[in-house]
Amino acid sequence: MGYWGYYVVARSAAPLDTLAALRPVGAALTLLEHRPDDWQVWECPTEGGPTDLGSMNTLAEEAGSPALFGYVMDSACVVIEAAGPHSGGWTACLARDAMAERLAADGLAVEDYFLEPPDAADRAVAWAAEAGREAAYRPLLDTFTTPADPFAEPLFFRFLDRLGILPM
Repeated sequence: MGYWGYYVVARSAAPLDTLAALRPVGAALTLLEHRPDDWQVWECPTEGGPTDLGSMNTLAEEAGSPALFGYVMDSACVVIEAAGPHSGGWTACLARDAMAERLAADGLAVEDYFLEPPDAADRAVAWAAEAGREAAYRPLLDTFTTPADPFAEPLFFRFLDRLGILPM
């Protein structure tokens, strides 16, 4: 069995676990990385823990900057829920084929829940711009169409890098 859990990414001078938007799960959050310009990456495993982190729009508004969740499902695929204080929210996924298989088992279609990769890449470029970052469409599109090999977590961190939220 692979990893199940959230990565929470936002820019804030205060630790994310102290923000009201995340306070209900604050104790379950663990700081994973500080990135330049006050960007933070936190982790919240859902194995035996919370399964709902709340509203991405609320987090973006409180942080005053775009924010996103990456919900990793069994290390096979990742739900991306992103929002900006001005542009609003959007949802996409990484490792789309694995997500499609997972949804098909319940008689559902990936297209019913997530943006198509070209639309997701467009929204990601706009999200990055609102965050004061520069991101290129083509590398983001490639990230939205790449399968997990063998795990989805590296795709998530590649996605952050391509959004311009680079490690130190």
